[in-house]
Parts: sequence; C-alpha cells; structure tokens
Amino acid sequence: MITFDDKIKKNFGFGCMRLPTCDGEIDYTKFSQMIDTFMEAGFNYFDTAHGYHGGKSEIALRECLTKRYDREEYVLVNKLSNFCFESEADIRPFFENQLKWCGVDYFDIYLMHAQDKNNFKKYKECRAYETAFNLKKEGKVKHVGLSFHDTADVLDEILTTYPEIEIVQLQFNYIDYDDASVQGKLNYEVCVKHNKPVIVMEPVRGGSLVNIPPAAQMIFDGLKGGSNASYAIRYAAGFPNIVMTLSGMGNIDMLLDNVGYMKNFKPLNEAEQEAVKEVCKIIKAQNLISCTDCKYCVGGCPQNIPIPTFFACLNSQKSYGGWGSKMYYEIHASGGVKASDCIGCGVCEKICPQHLEIRDLLKEVAAEFEK
Repeated sequence: MITFDDKIKKNFGFGCMRLPTCDGEIDYTKFSQMIDTFMEAGFNYFDTAHGYHGGKSEIALRECLTKRYDREEYVLVNKLSNFCFESEADIRPFFENQLKWCGVDYFDIYLMHAQDKNNFKKYKECRAYETAFNLKKEGKVKHVGLSFHDTADVLDEILTTYPEIEIVQLQFNYIDYDDASVQGKLNYEVCVKHNKPVIVMEPVRGGSLVNIPPAAQMIFDGLKGGSNASYAIRYAAGFPNIVMTLSGMGNIDMLLDNVGYMKNFKPLNEAEQEAVKEVCKIIKAQNLISCTDCKYCVGGCPQNIPIPTFFACLNSQKSYGGWGSKMYYEIHASGGVKASDCIGCGVCEKICPQHLEIRDLLKEVAAEFEK
C-alpha cells in the first residue's frame, strides 16, 4: 500500500451516508457507540457530504465525533457537491458553512463530488478546483481530490487538466470491475497511470453484494470463513494503490463484522479469489438493476417515487421469486406513490451516478408488480 497521509491509521473508513436512524432522524446514541467502537479498534477515517441524510450527516458528525474527540485523533473528509453552488462566489461561503456544520476548522480531505463529464464543466467554469487548491494553501484543507462516476477517458481528462489533484475516490468492487458502464478496472488504471492513490466507495455496492442469490451464497458458505461483506471489502482493499476502502455502516453489527477482519487486514487468498469469480458470474446472470441505493434520484423526483426501494423489490423478485417481493412492493407503494406514477421528466437520470435508464426501469417495475 502506498503512503498517502501518516494521520490515516488503517485502510478502512466509515462512510457516513447510511447512518443508524430512529423515526427518520439519525440516532446519535447508536452513532456515538459505533464511532467509539471504530476508534477503539484503531480506525479513524470518516467520510461525509452535505447531501447525506439531507444535510444531517455533517451535523451528526459534529455532535457524535468532533465534539467528543481531539481534532488530531480523526481524519474527516467532506465534499463539494454539484447542487451546492452556481458560481465561484458561492463556493467559499458554502465551504465555511460545512466547517461549522462539522464543528472543525479544516478538512483532512476535500473532494469535488461525483464528477462526470457534464458536471466537470460546471466545476471548471466556476473554478471549483482552483478554489479548493487555494483553501489548501490557507490550511483549511489538507488534501484535495475528487470522487468519480464516469468513463476512464473523462477521468483521464480531469487528472490531466488538474495534476494538483492528490487522490481519487472510485466506485470499485468485484461486480463493477469489468462493467462497461462503471469501468472500475479502467478507472483504476487511469489513477495508477497518474500516480494517484485511490479511495474505494461502494465496495459492497450498496449492500447488494451482501444479499446475493442462493447459488452464490452456497459458494461463499463453502469457504467456511467470513461474511459476504468481508469478501467484497477485502477484494477491493487488496489492490495496490488503494489506500482506503469505505463502508456505509448502519448498525453496530455491521461495524463489528467489518472491523473484525480489517483490523489485521489480509487480502483474499487464491481460493477466495476463485470463489469471488464464481459468485460474480452468478450475480451477473441474474440481470439485476445495478442501483446502489444512494437516493440521489429520490431527492430530485417531483413525484417522490422511492426509486431505489422499488428497484430492490424487482431485484429481489428476479433473485428469489415467490410472493414476498410483490408484498413488499405493495407495502412501499401503500403511501399512494407507484412506479407507474413516473411522468418521464428524466431528472433522476441526470443525477444517477450509475447512469441507469430509470424511466424504462420503472416501467419494468410497474409491469411486474402492477399487473
């Protein structure tokens, strides 16, 4: 593993997009317990963004982490998201608010969020990268990077345009490694070419690599070893040039499982690598929707359709069949919003990091469950 920042203690980080909740609010008691357990195990890396939990993730980190630990004990990563600015003049005031929301006077890493071909133009025109580099000179940011969801040629363009970028956050897992749309392998190779260390996001693809088809489960069970998440996270973390692998942990059980095998990290052995290959073949044969449940589409939907939830129902139906998936679809649609309520505006598709054809997929959901 290449060295990036001596302050980072281990190669596993806490993604704060899917925190424990109670009655729709982040559960500070449970989150604090998870943070304490995480820190006691020797980990110290936390990743957030303003859009996570509708702006509440940053505040939860202030209340549960930054008020309770000395600043040099943890690494805090935040991001500049596309919806948070419209001009260069907007960026600094928003950044200063992020510092206040998080309760810190600097960020260890500041990422240009969810870069792709379209929004990179906006970041470039608004001099977002230049602003971040200046914030670094002022000591308000220690390192500047980007998170990325697009093709390798776009990433190569960005890293060529801004060689000052220090680190790249990629969606990287065993399903997306050879995927033509996500281009995990190709994007990783671009980072290696530019000598940029990599942070991994979505190593378990929003949980979909935990809940795998029965035939795939039999293969992992045959190893008589770790959890499904362990194979996915260790797969991603085992590549050279990867300095951090994130996991969005929603409860203490997830956290205990993850830190258990990442505390003394070992890459997958040969038998585990072969098992992952077989599991990957089985999952891909299911033709499932590659949604990671980031919920960006939900915030932009004028019909308030719970798109990821409906996609999960359809994936479950494809994987397991039976009556259960239809029952859950009806439960989630009982509030009066169905997949067929889509008006085809396309807002969701413009902000989907996976570039899914959501409108067509919602028609597929409706055809399956609204017969």
